[in-house]
Amino acid sequence: MEELALEVRMSIRLFFGGEKCFGPGPAALLEATDRLGSLRAAAAEADMAYSKAWTSLRACEQALGFPLLEREAGGRRGGGSRLTPLGRDLLAGYRELERRMNEEGARLLLELLPQLAMVE
Repeated sequence: MEELALEVRMSIRLFFGGEKCFGPGPAALLEATDRLGSLRAAAAEADMAYSKAWTSLRACEQALGFPLLEREAGGRRGGGSRLTPLGRDLLAGYRELERRMNEEGARLLLELLPQLAMVE
C-alpha cells in the first residue's frame, strides 16, 4: 500500500442493548492485567484508581454476561488476577477487529479522499 500523509485511526467501542460494554480502556486494562498478573498493578500503570478499574471491568462483565478476570484474593500468596478464557478471546477478537477496521479505514481514505491522503 502507498504511504499516506493522512491517517485514519479508529477507536472501537462495543455496545450491547444500546449500552457501551467494551472499548479501548477496558482492553488496555485487560492487556496490562494479563502482563502484570494484577488488576491493581494494571490500574497503577494506567494512573487510575483501583476502584475505578475494578468498577469499569465489573460493568463490562455485567453487560457482556461473563467474567473477564479470575481474581484471587491477597494474603500470603499475594493474590492477583488473570484473564478468563472468554476474556482472552474477547480481547483477541477486539484487537483483530480494531486492526481490520483501521486497515479498511486506510483503504477508504485513499478511495474517498485521495487528494488529502497521498504524500507529494
